[in-house]
Amino acid sequence: MYIFSAADIRAWDEYTILHEPISSIDLMERASLACVDWLQQHQPDNMGYAVFCGKGNNGGDGLAIARLLAEADHAVTVYILEFGHLGTEDFQTNLARLHESGAVIKFISAAENIPTLTVGETVIDALLGSGLNRPLEGLTAQVVGHINNSGLRVISIDMPTGLMADSSATGNTIIQADHTLSFQCYKPAFLVAENAAYIGQLHILDIGLHPGYPATQPSPFQWIDQAMVQSILRPRGAFSHKGTYGHAAIIAGSQGMMGAATLAARACLRSGVGKLTAHIPAIGYTIMQIAVPEAMTYTAGKEHVETAVSLGQYDVIGAGPGLGQYGSHRELLETIFQQCKNALVLDADALNVLSLHQELLGKLPPHTILTPHPKEFERLFGKTANDFERIQLALKRAAALKIVIVLKGRYSLVATPEGVAYFNSTGNPGMATGGSGDVLTGIITGLAAQGYSPVHAAIAGVFIHGLAGDIAASYTSQTSLIASDLVEYLADAFHQLEL
Repeated sequence: MYIFSAADIRAWDEYTILHEPISSIDLMERASLACVDWLQQHQPDNMGYAVFCGKGNNGGDGLAIARLLAEADHAVTVYILEFGHLGTEDFQTNLARLHESGAVIKFISAAENIPTLTVGETVIDALLGSGLNRPLEGLTAQVVGHINNSGLRVISIDMPTGLMADSSATGNTIIQADHTLSFQCYKPAFLVAENAAYIGQLHILDIGLHPGYPATQPSPFQWIDQAMVQSILRPRGAFSHKGTYGHAAIIAGSQGMMGAATLAARACLRSGVGKLTAHIPAIGYTIMQIAVPEAMTYTAGKEHVETAVSLGQYDVIGAGPGLGQYGSHRELLETIFQQCKNALVLDADALNVLSLHQELLGKLPPHTILTPHPKEFERLFGKTANDFERIQLALKRAAALKIVIVLKGRYSLVATPEGVAYFNSTGNPGMATGGSGDVLTGIITGLAAQGYSPVHAAIAGVFIHGLAGDIAASYTSQTSLIASDLVEYLADAFHQLEL
């Protein structure tokens, strides 16, 4: 799967037309057939449709869909926004074809022509596609508002009208779709939380665009899927030993928050690290020894971690889960930075302390991985007006600090120093539970200890974390999923990734 901008998708269409070869009207027919196939599989046989079309190619898709539905004996009424000009060439071709079907065609040229919709029918939104670059206004905005207020099921073709593929549409008038049928690949707009209420359930339909195009146009946005992660992971050697897979340190825990430390430690071990030493406060010694007997322990304070010593021996250090926010932790972080010789993973309270002492950002070792959720990111790097600005800020700060930033969310972002944004494909809402981030810290720490680069450890880590959550939810449920389940199903996740 790929993530492409609106301009790249238009270029992919043109590449397909040239190299398949295929005419643009036949490619439109192919896309429309894919939509109608989906509708016939997911809608009642006797469903009636109200199809709203603009006069661009998205409207052309809508006309072809309307014709195919009418030919399949559905009751179809088509409403075309009329501004006194001809549509695109393919729109006009499909309009001529539609006249030969049983569909009813009506035009909306003014607000008084906006129709009263029939209860029980489904609205097909083919007003405007991914080419939109400004907010809706006038009659178009009125029609969209009318559809949103109808209470009917709405299915958008390509993009919900009013949504922009590559930039924020916050505050604009936008179709609120129940389903969005898009083509071939993800668009940036599908990956941000601010658009979830408009997209509904997203379905990416394969319309056979030429497979040779992506190699000609590498995208700065990449999709983390199973194939990518399998290309990163290495099989374990027959003559390997525990020293082969690295020695990690987890610096975590405080009074009342030792659970976070044990979750991170267990996840680190389940991710294949050879040896693990947990640097914890004395109050958590018995807890760690019982909950994670495979880990060595080093007590570094009474009720919270106060010191950091002899850290140069570790292949990776993970710090933050359950650490608490104490006045001494600024010095603790600085000591960790000074002693860290290899990769460093910072999460949770380590990030909160870092945000309170911004001068430490410039002292981060170059192989650092930060794993903030959106609020932690905001405290670290400042507020943004929308999700798109947050993505760009993550990329900017990753490049400036020469670090990797894992911005956690539905499609967790891995922002790299090279300016590439990787979006994760696994995971589910059940993972929105306390301790889930501590497990991710342990996974990434365990992978980095085995010699994976910070970028590869982050990419594989977020995918495996989400995959374990998906497997766990299939056995438990999203509602009942807890962070311990993620650790328990890591074995199944790794097993699924074995070649």
